[in-house]
Amino acid sequence: MSAPLILGLESSCDDSAAALLRGRSVLASVVKGQSELHADFGGVVPEIAARAHAERLDLCVEEALAEAGVTLRDVDAIAVTAGPGLIGGVLSGVMLAKGLATGLEVPLVGVNHLAGHALTPRLTDDLAYPYLMLLVSGGHCQFLIVRGVEDFTRLGGTIDDAPGEAFDKTARLLGLPQPGGPSVEATAREGTETRFRFPRPLLDRPGCDLSFSGLKTALLRQRDQLIAEQGGLHRQDVADLCAGFQAAVRDVLAQKARRAIAVYMDETPAAPALAVAGGVAANLTLRGALEALCAETGLRFTAPPLRLCTDNAAMIAYAGGELLAAGVTHDMGLSARPRWPLDRLAAPLVGSGKKGAKA
Repeated sequence: MSAPLILGLESSCDDSAAALLRGRSVLASVVKGQSELHADFGGVVPEIAARAHAERLDLCVEEALAEAGVTLRDVDAIAVTAGPGLIGGVLSGVMLAKGLATGLEVPLVGVNHLAGHALTPRLTDDLAYPYLMLLVSGGHCQFLIVRGVEDFTRLGGTIDDAPGEAFDKTARLLGLPQPGGPSVEATAREGTETRFRFPRPLLDRPGCDLSFSGLKTALLRQRDQLIAEQGGLHRQDVADLCAGFQAAVRDVLAQKARRAIAVYMDETPAAPALAVAGGVAANLTLRGALEALCAETGLRFTAPPLRLCTDNAAMIAYAGGELLAAGVTHDMGLSARPRWPLDRLAAPLVGSGKKGAKA
């Protein structure tokens, strides 16, 4: 018997997406970004994002069906991001999914967006449980031991700004375009990372928790000092600031990953592996540092293709398929959730980071 054909929907932030998946075969994946709608505001405006999702999600579904060469009647189940995220966008996806599931008389599966990222290495690399996951995105950052489709243990996470949020704020401080991650990374290639020595927050404390708010503040102060001394910023100043900032983020994540690996290896996994996923996982400097760490410690390193690092519906369809295989489905009472922790037993992280879109 062939695997079910699953339609995935994603609308947790500013990407409207639909995908069709059968097993681990991605038959279609359509993503419509909203960067142009939010460019004048320096960040994502929730009301604008929600309206765009309502206007675009059905178009994404139509394109995905055409790309896969199937019809709605061929779909066996609907998987949708039910949280966490900007509530208006999440609600848009959940309502569309409910309508489709009702009309087609097929199962509905609500998926945790963060679980979609965390399970992506199983979609792309057939990674065996348990594996260590660094989930690093615009709204969240945490180290997880992934033992099953609903079995996550958090080893540590950000207590304030997530790395992607810090990249976006850095880009705004330096007059670079949004989204900030790609802009800072591209500009950093022209810079010297040793010119400015930025702090490596929380490395002097045990554990795997992270903090990036102070790093952003340090960059702001260095920028203001340069402006006061020379009347403005030169292009090389911006490049060096980006390079120094990116190096600090890389060093913190690599050192915290080393600590997380030590905890994970205490479980003596049969096939030890570190996976990285989420939007910031597209940063090649970060990937390089984690890959070198895995080579040193004897872990397999895996990272999804860049198109599956950022928000997409293929990961939601895959997570929905794993939940469906485990007997998990939802009825019309499925709620859109602005917050939805993966590790339900862990204490909430303190600090402003828990107020982010994906917290």
